[in-house]
Formats: sequence, C-alpha cells, structure tokens
Amino acid sequence: MLTKLFLSLLATSSLIAGYPTEASPRGVMEEEVDSISNQLSKRAPSGPPGFDISNYQPNVDFASAKSKGAKFVIIKATEGTTYKSPSFSKQYTGATNAGLIRGSYHFAHPDSSSGATQANYFLANGGGWSNDGITLPGMLDLESSSGSPTCYGLSKAGLVSWIKDFGSTYKSKTGRYPMIYTNAGWWNQCVASSAFAADYPLVVAHYGSSTAGPLPTGFSTYSFWQWNDASVYAGDSDVWNGDAASLTKFAKGG
Repeated sequence: MLTKLFLSLLATSSLIAGYPTEASPRGVMEEEVDSISNQLSKRAPSGPPGFDISNYQPNVDFASAKSKGAKFVIIKATEGTTYKSPSFSKQYTGATNAGLIRGSYHFAHPDSSSGATQANYFLANGGGWSNDGITLPGMLDLESSSGSPTCYGLSKAGLVSWIKDFGSTYKSKTGRYPMIYTNAGWWNQCVASSAFAADYPLVVAHYGSSTAGPLPTGFSTYSFWQWNDASVYAGDSDVWNGDAASLTKFAKGG
C-alpha cells in the first residue's frame, strides 16, 4: 500500500523526462496503459476480482470498474490516530452507488498508541461493519512504515498483544474480528504467530507468483490475495479466494 508514493514520484519523473502529458493526444502513454491493462487481465488469478485504494486515487470511476468486472473494493480510512483520508467518504459513497461490495482499512502504527485506541479511531472514522451483504469487515494493515523501525520497536509478543487489543476492541463494537492485511516477510519477522488464524481473515500481499503462498506463519489459508500493485480499475489488484456467492456470504458475516 505504501507503493503509491513511489508510483507518484515515478510518474512525476516520467513527465520531467519528456513522456506524454495529459495534454498530449492519444499516443505512447495511453497505448502503454492499455498494454499494462491487457497484461494484468491475462495474468489475473481466478476468483471474483477487486481492488484497494487510498487517497492516492481520489477520483476513481467506480461505475466503470463495476462494468469491467470488479466485485469489491477496500478503501483506506485511517492511519494511526492522526490521519483520516480526505477521499474516503467520496470513495466509499461512490463504491456504494456503483453496487460494489466495499470495506475500509486502517494502517497500523503500533508504536504510537494502543491497539484499542487505534481501533476506536478507525471505528469512528469509517471502519465499521454491518451484515448488509455489501460491507466487508474492517481491515488492519500491518506492514513496515517509512520512518519507523521495521517492527515498530516491539517484540513479537508485544505485537501479538497489540493486534489482539485492536481486534478484541473491534469485535466488541461490531460483532466480528477485523481482517489482517500483511505479507509473509514482515509478519514472519515481526509477529510469527498462529494466534490469529482462526478468527482473523487474512488478506495476503504476494506479488510475482501464480499462487498466494507461502503464507505468513500461522495461516493455512487466506480470504483475499493482493497479487499486484497495479490494477485495471485503480490502486492494487485483489482477488477473493472463492466464488461470488461465498464473497457475499462473507460480507454478511458467514
């Protein structure tokens, strides 16, 4: 998810280098975008497709995404206890109006405040869940962050406790545990626990492979797979591990 800043800087450097700008007629840039979209479509894993976005994608055409096959979207709402995405409300409403299953996510900063404090901040700013069949449980984004130690200065036991604090607070307010987004590299170094596999649905980030594994330590299956940091819709490419009916059942709490 933090790749968006890199991609933004890369896009800026491309313009400086003399690539076509938005004012240019259709040419190399649009053809390259079409080519990338075609490549992503060909490489897409089987299963209902979706995407995740943040404030780096403030103007998503959700109706177009739905018409191209998207079934769900996960939208960044909060980070730590000081950041609320200024695009969240518009994005969430747009996804709802387009008929997409949608959910929200919180980028964790375990070094800044307790899990309970951040769960409550998330819940107060778009992170809730209801069993209406179109709302995914909130997602807790656990990965390294620029400017912080890889494991946020906490031991594995400390991070396990922090995640449990977040999760139990979230469940007490919504009736279900949040999803956990992570990658095997960070999780195995910083958490490496099997304490969450039974209750916390896994959203695993794993690129450049035909499978979602190896999965983070303690997990034997996953719910969503973020398989690419580009998407034919916007943001990152995700896929649900099941069929459309089971995705709707999951959204309902089943």
